[in-house]
Amino acid sequence: MLKKNEELTKINHEQGSFVKPKENWGLEKETNNFANKVKLYRQGKLADDDFRRFRLQHGAYGSRLRPDYSMIRIKVPSGEMTPEQLEKIATLSEAFSIGSAHVSTRQNIQLHWVQLEDVSEVMRGLVEVGLTTREACGNTVRNVMCSHFAGVCPNEVFDATPYSTAIAKFLLRNPMSQNLPRKFKINFGCCNKHGLVRIADIGLVPDLRDGKKGFRIYLGGGLGAASFIGHLLEDFTSEEQLLSTCMATIRLFDRLGNRDNMARNRMRYLVNEIGWEKFQKMVLKERAIVAMTVSEFTKNLYQVNFDDSYVPLKKSTKFNNLPIVETNISTTSNGYDRWLHTNVVPQKQENYFTIFITLGAGDITSSQLRSLALLIRKFSSESVARNTPQQNFAIRYIYNNDLPAVYKKLMAIGLANPGALTITSAVGCSGTTSCNLAITNSHRLAKEVQRTLLELGFDVDNDLRNSTIKISGCPNSCGQHEIATIGFFGGAARIENSMAPVYTMLFGGNGYEDEGKLGKAIMRVPAKRVIDVIKKIVELYKNEKSSSETLDMWIDRIINNNGNGNIKNMDDIKTLLTPVTQLPPFEEDQELYQDYGNDIKFVAKTARGECAA
Repeated sequence: MLKKNEELTKINHEQGSFVKPKENWGLEKETNNFANKVKLYRQGKLADDDFRRFRLQHGAYGSRLRPDYSMIRIKVPSGEMTPEQLEKIATLSEAFSIGSAHVSTRQNIQLHWVQLEDVSEVMRGLVEVGLTTREACGNTVRNVMCSHFAGVCPNEVFDATPYSTAIAKFLLRNPMSQNLPRKFKINFGCCNKHGLVRIADIGLVPDLRDGKKGFRIYLGGGLGAASFIGHLLEDFTSEEQLLSTCMATIRLFDRLGNRDNMARNRMRYLVNEIGWEKFQKMVLKERAIVAMTVSEFTKNLYQVNFDDSYVPLKKSTKFNNLPIVETNISTTSNGYDRWLHTNVVPQKQENYFTIFITLGAGDITSSQLRSLALLIRKFSSESVARNTPQQNFAIRYIYNNDLPAVYKKLMAIGLANPGALTITSAVGCSGTTSCNLAITNSHRLAKEVQRTLLELGFDVDNDLRNSTIKISGCPNSCGQHEIATIGFFGGAARIENSMAPVYTMLFGGNGYEDEGKLGKAIMRVPAKRVIDVIKKIVELYKNEKSSSETLDMWIDRIINNNGNGNIKNMDDIKTLLTPVTQLPPFEEDQELYQDYGNDIKFVAKTARGECAA
């Protein structure tokens, strides 16, 4: 059902007026229920597996090798967060966690190392500001993502956010998505470059045909030990068919998905085993059945609320391409110009900009969250933040005259680092800091990569800005390493007689709609040699590239065996990189055999994964 939003909060600003819907995702009774379940579990009246399934469904993920502690994953549908929500998370983190929060690659917010008995108190605080942890983990429909550019992207045909929110509301606590064979992910894009629609179980891109709204829908994508790029269901799916298409896909997965083998029970395996053409026909047939049989009550649970009672802002007649500072920028440029060059994007709305807050592998302290909330209230005309898959925050609708003042405020709170939209903003999953499955500390490595590349000035090199570095602590791809220009996933290797943390390096992935592709494995690199290898790759690229060739373009050429000069293919670059990856004997430098963030001998220790219930 499509209708106007009935509950609106008006925000007045000098340049225009906005209305934002009040969304309430939380339920008070779920917090009490969780507290009671913890008591039963402690009393031995609830079996381990039953309690595990319950807490995962309610967003409490077991912490690494410490079952008495939890990682709480907060669902943030479409990535939208209000200042009040940021402030509440800051307070809860100080009271029950480690004084900081973590932005994930799926627009969630995570609080780490919360004692099990405190989880319900955190949930209670979240409910007070309309947030929930329900179905943030487990075999459910996870957080519904929406591009952080949706609504401001110059290349979009319409804003997908209302549809993303409507689908998230419809599926939250919906009986049909409570016990799926495995987790299920839905991504909404804004255009063919943003939204990561080809690596989701369902990916949707807004489209217009003859003035009619609809979507290009992709099915069966996903990353992990075996990854697949999603397939286009049909040329055009009308907005009226959006709900029935999603329902049909989820119902098929529920019925046919592999519930016996956890390693092969994501929907992408089902699509691959059945074959795309057969699965496509099954979805279209199931959609017809859904359309004919779904009740009016169920239809009415799906409501797309359009915020159309605001004063429209004047659309820009042109969109400035990145970077917005056209003059040459270097490491000697003043901080404001460097930040403007790498962290600010013009919107399609005239005189408005989106700024990006550079975080280190997604981490932000409680005091920074509070200061950021104040900044959003003062300077953002829509008064929300959006989480990004790059583990940063996007603050939109910043008026052009306010940019210097915004930068000054960010400087004061330690959030004015440049590089958010460049290769220096490395993605890193939580790794061994909290995850049972992790082998290496990808989280710390990502921070070291970011720090080093910023010091080297890679953020101001326009030849590098479109490239990405993504790091996972194991093959499961929470760091999305397979869609990075240069990706890494953690492992362990015996070098002579000693164990060392290592990463498998991949080249040439990206998450675009029209050319989405998975990276190709190149070689294994010891953890303490990863930064040296990245620097060497850039050095080789600079020596070999054509005049207008960016790093990602050059890597694509090497992957396709079209290189020239000294590097014609992947074997050539592997040969040149191998000397950089070598470690001296353990006795000569023991630190090189230790992982980042650890001063003891490396041990590859894992436990039962918590990704599924």
